[in-house]
Amino acid sequence: MSESLKTTTPYPFQFSSNVQVEAQTNGQATDINVSLKNVRGRIPSAQASRLRTMMLEAHGDPSKIVAHTCTYDGLSSRLVEEAGFPIVFLAGYALASSYGLPDTGYIAKAEVCSKIQEAVRMTSLPVLADGDTGYGSPMNVKNTVESFALAGAAGVMIEDQTWPKRCGHTKGKSVVSRGEAYARLQAAVDARNQGRDIFILARTDSLIHGWEEAMTRAKEFKRIGVDAVFVEALPDRASMKRCAEELDFPVFANIIEGGKTENVSAQELAQLGYSAVAYPWTLVAAKLKSIREALEGLKRSMTTGAPPMILGYDEVCEGVGFNKYWSEEGRYEYNENGLIHSQNGSL
Repeated sequence: MSESLKTTTPYPFQFSSNVQVEAQTNGQATDINVSLKNVRGRIPSAQASRLRTMMLEAHGDPSKIVAHTCTYDGLSSRLVEEAGFPIVFLAGYALASSYGLPDTGYIAKAEVCSKIQEAVRMTSLPVLADGDTGYGSPMNVKNTVESFALAGAAGVMIEDQTWPKRCGHTKGKSVVSRGEAYARLQAAVDARNQGRDIFILARTDSLIHGWEEAMTRAKEFKRIGVDAVFVEALPDRASMKRCAEELDFPVFANIIEGGKTENVSAQELAQLGYSAVAYPWTLVAAKLKSIREALEGLKRSMTTGAPPMILGYDEVCEGVGFNKYWSEEGRYEYNENGLIHSQNGSL
């Protein structure tokens, strides 16, 4: 690994609940006793329990917050885990960017479910996924939540924008009526309660119609039974603090570099009463900048010599998973008589 990557910055917030449930059975059938905290669904989920418990722990402790950057595929999700973050959030903006598209409703349920499965294969962290508006009627919302849970998501975000939705910090957004918004979240909660447990994050963009409208909707989402509320595009510290105090419930923030919400630190958001904060644009911006810079460097090198060495051969192989693959494939070497390791007595 290069010198620049050897020293990593520790993740600043620690959670007593951030423990992976694993059975050490070595392939033998055995009985285990597992205790899951804060389960809400009919069918328990260890990852939903883990996410919900972290959020509740942060809600009760102003020194903690589930601060996380948003990912868009398996590799970015694995790198987020390697960096020490506690969850993965497949946010709509980042996910749409992986298809070369803006966050304007182009990506639907099937694509998101595929990305959930991709991320779940690559990380042991709870995966929160953006369900946008639920892709239709309240019955569609229910099906979306069920599908996300079956794909392996620990949590889902459902919002009250009209379709096609768009990034909450861009122009032209609108919201559905209160009644339709409430029906969407009731359907999401029913999907959780009647089936596989999944953390429900309710988002409202109704601040465009004023503070009272946003608080009315957020409080009703809380009453319906969601796990956390996200009031999008709050402008400053004062409004964020007021929101957390009025709701007295796990609340979620969204910090976009240069966006409509004041860019305060995660630590300060925790002190303001927030349980979680997402950074949806960070990895998208890094991807755009780094690829463009690499392409420029490659073009310049074409008339002067070798291409630029961005990372060494070994670093790239390690980063994309070749080293893990090579370390495992030897176990399955065979000849006409069977497994070689078994013949050597080492299987």
